[in-house]
Amino acid sequence: MTTSSKPPSPAARAHSFNAAAAQYAENRPSYPPALFDAIEDLAGHPLSGARVADIGAGTGIATALLHARGADVVAVEPGDGMAAQFHRTLPDVPIVRGNGNALPLADHSVDFVTYAQAWHWTDPAQSVPEALRVLRPGGALTLWWNTNALDVPWIAQQSERIRVHFGIDRVVEQNGSGLRAALADTTGRLDFAHRQVRWSRHVPVDTHLANIGSHSAFLVHDEESTAAFLAEERNHLRTVFPNGTVEEIYVVELVVALAP
Repeated sequence: MTTSSKPPSPAARAHSFNAAAAQYAENRPSYPPALFDAIEDLAGHPLSGARVADIGAGTGIATALLHARGADVVAVEPGDGMAAQFHRTLPDVPIVRGNGNALPLADHSVDFVTYAQAWHWTDPAQSVPEALRVLRPGGALTLWWNTNALDVPWIAQQSERIRVHFGIDRVVEQNGSGLRAALADTTGRLDFAHRQVRWSRHVPVDTHLANIGSHSAFLVHDEESTAAFLAEERNHLRTVFPNGTVEEIYVVELVVALAP
């Protein structure tokens, strides 16, 4: 059962990551190389040597991979705690403060605007025009999300337990809402191509619990109730994974649109 009849506001949930930035950086999943192959394919040009603005960069999980791919990356992040963790993780990568609704970037200055797990925190009525403003002609607005592979029984069952306990449907949020908003594009200015990349990682039970506990639905919830849920979830996971290693399975939902 939920402990609150009123869901937390989107602003409260977005702000909640700042107090858990270290937990987020240490335990959240990364992204597979195949994702970046798909980005280059849909964009029609390589990341290597490209000027990339990674928006809502958080602790730098995606930024680091873009940088390793050979991109010239500038990160944009609104949160104090997330930006501080980013500096600790990637001290040599530039980061500026701002958000997707008002980008602190010059007109037609980048080849890619990327959002990893972050587009759903923006208002597309503002973030779409901003992306088009800063992209060079033919540049790519690139959005992606690690989503839960709900065809895997234990993942579907865990998602249902989270829905019941927290009153927030993470299945809808993580496996559809941001993607649907992108593909719908109420501005009518973009034509998104869609691709999926399935991948997995093996992590200890503690890492998996810290991963799911770093999501905003957990961070804004009552601490005692959250701790009780995670303790019970540990028991469920020990039954499914008696060796203590969890296979997390993801489907990356990727959408790419080219600027005119």
